[in-house]
Amino acid sequence: MSKGKLINPHMSNASFQVTFLLVNSLTWLFIERRNLGIILNKIGVLTQGNFIIWGVWDLAIISSGIIGAVLSTKIKKSLFLYLWTISGVLASSLIYCLQYLQNSLYVIPLSFFWGLSFGIGMPSCLSYFAEQTTFENRGAISGLIFFITSSITPLVISTSGMNFALSLISIGWRATSFMVLITLGVKENSSESKKAAASFKSILSDKNIALYLVPWFMFSFVYGFQKVTIEQTLPADFYDLLKVIQAASAMISAVIIGILCDRIGRKHVVTYGFILLGIAYAVVSIAPYSSVSFYFYSLVDGIAWSIFIIMFVLTLWGDLSVINAKSAEKYYAIGSIPFFFADFIGFLFAAYMQAPISTAFSIASFFLFLAVVPLMYAPETLPEKKRRERELKEYIERAKKVREKFT
Repeated sequence: MSKGKLINPHMSNASFQVTFLLVNSLTWLFIERRNLGIILNKIGVLTQGNFIIWGVWDLAIISSGIIGAVLSTKIKKSLFLYLWTISGVLASSLIYCLQYLQNSLYVIPLSFFWGLSFGIGMPSCLSYFAEQTTFENRGAISGLIFFITSSITPLVISTSGMNFALSLISIGWRATSFMVLITLGVKENSSESKKAAASFKSILSDKNIALYLVPWFMFSFVYGFQKVTIEQTLPADFYDLLKVIQAASAMISAVIIGILCDRIGRKHVVTYGFILLGIAYAVVSIAPYSSVSFYFYSLVDGIAWSIFIIMFVLTLWGDLSVINAKSAEKYYAIGSIPFFFADFIGFLFAAYMQAPISTAFSIASFFLFLAVVPLMYAPETLPEKKRRERELKEYIERAKKVREKFT
């Protein structure tokens, strides 16, 4: 797919800008998560303490995202994004200072502040992303964002084993977003500003949104459960290898998945993701002591994660907001909750529950197949007209090539 087809030339600067902002923010999220994990290990926090601190982290991101979705409709977008980026730089600086603290009680309020500094601006940034993309390219650009993020994050973390270096890189990396905002400015879309702000009640009562949100929550619950089961059961070296396979699979498949969802539709891609993951879980439950079954699971799990992040974090909620002619901030705030809910569920199970791996994956595969049921009734958010127009353009291009060949 050519660049001209992927990005509207009239929005190329804004598209680049919002792509960079999202890559920067998501990469920053994973870097700071690693940074805080290093600090907790250094302090020697027990499992229950980890549960509290990471629970505060996730709660701060979720709650601040909801608050930010409300505030962003009352504050000029450019100012809001500037303040969000500055708060991120400040949070990274505090995380740097945190490495010298030896008491976990100090970690809790600072963890909350870090989560707040990330979550409060994400709905606005994602809404800006929805404004600067279209139905025809939103999936492809989402895939590109996830591919770049997946490529950069391991590179930065692996080359910065020391917490000190990682902290400085985090501060500098987050600050680059501020420079991009100043250099390119923020394109205020007048048509978007005229859209009515949706209420949280209207979004949650929308049947079409619920048909996507329920499977997303079910996956988050299942993923948090099975992640802990694998980590507690498998040898550490083998588990680390599976994580590498998963990450590589997600990165390699990201761009293909993004393009595919712009061609065949979002609903089909999401459904395939649940079915593939259900099959992988079933294989592990049948052969829980076979390394081959875990290799297959990790490969499929990476593809599924790529699908779900591209669809449920970046693409679907922007589609639904445009279809309903509403501003997208609150759609993204609600749609992002399961992503961090899965994180919290994982720490909850780690602290209080264990299960045999065959039982855990049998239960997980059952619930994943159940998650497909609401998707059967969910609407396709990629308009049929757009798909027909794409098919017609491709047919015309092929016809021209055939004509040129024989003339």
